[in-house]
Amino acid sequence: MATQKQFPEAAGIRHCIFLLSPANASGIRGQRLLGPGAQSQLAQRLRQSGAPLGEVYQFISGLYFRGKLEYAKQFNNPPRGVAGVHIITGAGLMLPETAITLDELRRISATPIDANNSHYRLPLDRDLFHLLELAGDATDVILLGSIATSKYVAPLLSVFGERLLFPQGFVGRGDMSRGSLLLRCCSTGSPLAYLPAAKLAFGRKKALQVEHHSPVF
Repeated sequence: MATQKQFPEAAGIRHCIFLLSPANASGIRGQRLLGPGAQSQLAQRLRQSGAPLGEVYQFISGLYFRGKLEYAKQFNNPPRGVAGVHIITGAGLMLPETAITLDELRRISATPIDANNSHYRLPLDRDLFHLLELAGDATDVILLGSIATSKYVAPLLSVFGERLLFPQGFVGRGDMSRGSLLLRCCSTGSPLAYLPAAKLAFGRKKALQVEHHSPVF
C-alpha cells in the first residue's frame, strides 16, 4: 500500500512545493475576459496594466482554482529562496503573482496542454528541471490538478519521479468538490494526506516507464 505523507508534522524536515493545473479559458467565464466585447473590470485591467495570473485563473475557474491557490499558499514549505507555488501553463511554470496582459493570456491559453505537444513540453520541461535544480532532492512536489490523463503527470513524473505527490482526498471527487475540500482544509488548518502520483495515475509498471522516459526536446 502507498505510504501516506502528511503535514505539518514533517514541515520542519521535508520541504514541499505545489504545482497547480491552469484554468481552462475556453469556457464562458474565460470568454468574458478574452472576448472582444469583454467589459468586466478585470478584462479592462488585462488590456491596460495587466493582472496577476492567479487572480485571472480564479475568475475563470471559480471555486476550484480558488481552493487550489489558497491551499497551496497556506501549506507550502519550500526551501529558502524557492517559490512554493507554481502554475502550469502553455508557457511553462508561472508564479501566481505574475502580471499578465490580455495578449499574454491569449498566448498561453492557445497552447494545447498535451504531453505530446512540444510547444507545451519544451518550456515546461525547461522550468521543471530548473525547479528541480533549485529545490534539491529533499523537496516533495504536490500536484493540485488532474491525473486522469498524462497531460500533467507525465511531464512531472519524468522529472520528479516518486517525489511527485497527489492529495488522497482528490480521488473520486469532481472539481467543485475538490475546491470545497481545499477551502475547508484552509479554514481548519488541516492539510490533506498525499500519495505518490505515479501509483495512483498509472499503476506501478507504467509509472516506472513514465518516470524514466526522456523528456521531449
